[in-house]
Amino acid sequence: MTSSAPEPAEPSLVPGRDVPATGGPRPAVVPARRLAEHLVGGRSVAAGGARTLQLVDPATGGAAGELVPADDDEVAAAVDAADGARAAWRRTAPGERAAALRAAAAAVRADADELGALLTATTGRLLGQARASAEVAAELLEEAAVTGVLDTGRSLGGAVDAVDVVRREPRGVVAVLTPWNDPYPAAAGLLAAALVTGNTVVHKPSERSARPGLELGRRIAAALPDGVLSVLVGDGETGAALVADPRVHVVAHVGSTATGRRIAAVAGARGGRVLLENGGKDALVVDEGVDPAWAAQQVALGAFTNTGQLCTAVERVYVHEAVADAVLAELVELAEGLRTGDPADPGTTLGPLVDERQLDLVAEHVGEAVAAGARLLAGGARVDRAGCFYPATVLDGCTPAMRLMTEETFGPVAAVTRVASFAEGLDRADAGAYGLAATVLTPSQAHALEAAERLEVGTVKVNAVFGGAPGGSADPRRGSGQGRGFGPDLLGELTALKAVHLEAAPTS
Repeated sequence: MTSSAPEPAEPSLVPGRDVPATGGPRPAVVPARRLAEHLVGGRSVAAGGARTLQLVDPATGGAAGELVPADDDEVAAAVDAADGARAAWRRTAPGERAAALRAAAAAVRADADELGALLTATTGRLLGQARASAEVAAELLEEAAVTGVLDTGRSLGGAVDAVDVVRREPRGVVAVLTPWNDPYPAAAGLLAAALVTGNTVVHKPSERSARPGLELGRRIAAALPDGVLSVLVGDGETGAALVADPRVHVVAHVGSTATGRRIAAVAGARGGRVLLENGGKDALVVDEGVDPAWAAQQVALGAFTNTGQLCTAVERVYVHEAVADAVLAELVELAEGLRTGDPADPGTTLGPLVDERQLDLVAEHVGEAVAAGARLLAGGARVDRAGCFYPATVLDGCTPAMRLMTEETFGPVAAVTRVASFAEGLDRADAGAYGLAATVLTPSQAHALEAAERLEVGTVKVNAVFGGAPGGSADPRRGSGQGRGFGPDLLGELTALKAVHLEAAPTS
């Protein structure tokens, strides 16, 4: 899953213009070589675990230090803090909780340059986009501060001599597990929704983006009472210990489908509630009658932004045969015009993949597709330089039998299939194991409405791969998860309803 909020509009990928803004020279942010601390109850605590994980700089491929994952005792201490703080936090007035989130948002926004540079150094995201993602995190905190005080329950029409209400109450301790690819918005949306509704939180960011997650959490926790928010550095073992703790009432996970299903099995077996925004294999359908250059730009944005490492990246493209040749010609030109390099360099328009493991998977999917008959039009081989770089790649003639069209690739690959009609494009787009989002490009209002009705996905986007108004909510379908991962309806997922009937006692 990419983020727990609709994506912000991304800059054009047209070569030679609209290079993503960087906000000036790269700030001097160099992650420490060893990450051996956690934020427990809002306070920094030295890590005491025996295990270490080696980190890699995606821009160079070299070693970037190590981190010390939280062990079972440290997980228990974080849950202790959350459990101990929840009685007081749930009794804090909603307006006070909202004020704390506004203060946190201000702190995140003030440090957006530093947070962006840290994300670039850690995951290889282009600096302008990394900074923008920190700004989006601040916006999500502010949005929750508004929506969190609007729907706290409702009154019922009962007897005239009684009062009947439905209260919304916090569920308790919430574990938030987030991914590396867009960590600031993914975390901020879930943290804000949980906190503003009176829950306490233990957050474990991905080990691939542990320091950005820790630093975001530090700024949010500074605005909160002790114990309300903890951040644990760790990997799957750390996450498993957190999910298994019986004092955790809700687990909110953004990440892979396989991990989400394991979480659901463990938490569900002990009666915990689970929210999952998991894998995607998003499709884009190009109708006849569209402008080929514009359509190619939309495909490029969807397939190549953040080097294809977004949950809602475009991974399957179904192009009407009437415009296929023209769209592909434009798309190849865009792909070949992207420049790989240092993600902090303003001239770089395609950053590295997060690590060698991800690069190997992308190369494997592309190689298998070419061997099975797909026609390689651009890219298709590792970039000959240090670091985890793979070029923007365009393939034509892809088929449903290829893993490139069925499994998450998570790389800068536009896999194209030609279709004879818009209806065929919708049929193919709606097939598969995932149902996160889909895009259609069409000049026909009738086709746009048909897509909105027929596509069994959480989000349908018409004539724009990125964008969306604040406050949207969606349920991912099939293997892409369960529960509302963003918007005001997320607040409902993190609260429990209680009916209260009140009558006056008889007088003596």
